[in-house]
Amino acid sequence: MSKKFRVGIIGAGIAQRHLTGFAWNKELFDVTVLCSLDEDRGQALCEEFGIPEYTQDAETMIARSDLDIIDICTPPSSHFELCRKAIEAGKHVICEKPLFGSIAEIDEMARIIARAEGPQLMPIFQYRYGSGLQKLKMLIDLGLTGTPFLTTIETHWWRGPDYYSVPWRGKWVTELGGGLLGHAIHAHDMLNYVHGACAEIFSYGATLVNPIQVEDTAALSVKMKNGSLATLSMTLGSRKEISRLRFCFSDLVVESILEPYTMGRDPWSFIAGTQEHQKRVDQALASYVVKEDGYTRQFELFHRALTTGGEPPVTLEDARNSLELVTAAYHSQRTGKPTPLPILSDHPLYHSWLPEEAARPM
Repeated sequence: MSKKFRVGIIGAGIAQRHLTGFAWNKELFDVTVLCSLDEDRGQALCEEFGIPEYTQDAETMIARSDLDIIDICTPPSSHFELCRKAIEAGKHVICEKPLFGSIAEIDEMARIIARAEGPQLMPIFQYRYGSGLQKLKMLIDLGLTGTPFLTTIETHWWRGPDYYSVPWRGKWVTELGGGLLGHAIHAHDMLNYVHGACAEIFSYGATLVNPIQVEDTAALSVKMKNGSLATLSMTLGSRKEISRLRFCFSDLVVESILEPYTMGRDPWSFIAGTQEHQKRVDQALASYVVKEDGYTRQFELFHRALTTGGEPPVTLEDARNSLELVTAAYHSQRTGKPTPLPILSDHPLYHSWLPEEAARPM
């Protein structure tokens, strides 16, 4: 019988989706306590999901001996300290995106985890587990795609004034960034998931849609370390919301659906260069075994990692790749020049990409 991990959740917003993922894995996880400063929302989630205990004391909850995992679903500016406290208390951690506010915090967390000798941290990138994207990964592993040439990614969503009426949104010090960090981050993670790390980024960014501090529109040109190129566009001013990923390989063109929030799911299109190769691709796709997706699948894989001693399905290095892309884009926007990667400790934005007037000491 599989070990059942006991979970405490901090937050009452995106936590609802996490709770749905845990509910689909009832035999693997038991959510026993929820912590939120918003009592109405927190108590409502406890009632909806049958959570026996509600609290507003995160520090006491983290220190409890009857919890195995702390799941952090709070605004971005609180992530690092909550993760640190949970890891140092010997707990495994799940944390929503964006993980932290700098590459320096990623590297410091790696040292904290190494010193703790046991706890694992899993960042959230649940969109990886849609069947469309997983089929592409399978075809790459089977050698059926050929050489990568070009990837185009569009994250064209709508966010109006009501969205930014939430006090922490749209501000550097609390949201830590704009659409590049909080909205397009999932689609851009798919770029890294398929092709690996970026090598160089040139970016334009602007605030065009709402009177906020952070960017809501951006256009990026990217060189990948594998030699391919990518173009990434993001706006929160698209009245018709779409997300689209298109991958051009020497032997195959792959395109996602346009659904803005589930773009990793089927049906993706896989178009080969010849009839003979199309048959090979179709035969491989016919053998694909459909699995759960989203949070449900990521939590299932995390349970497997914890019980087998393997790596989490999403790692700290994955989060670093994601935040390096964002850091390089902000640096390019401010300098007007391409920014090479990786972002190391001597880079001017290593400790923070926040503008000087909003920067926080680490």
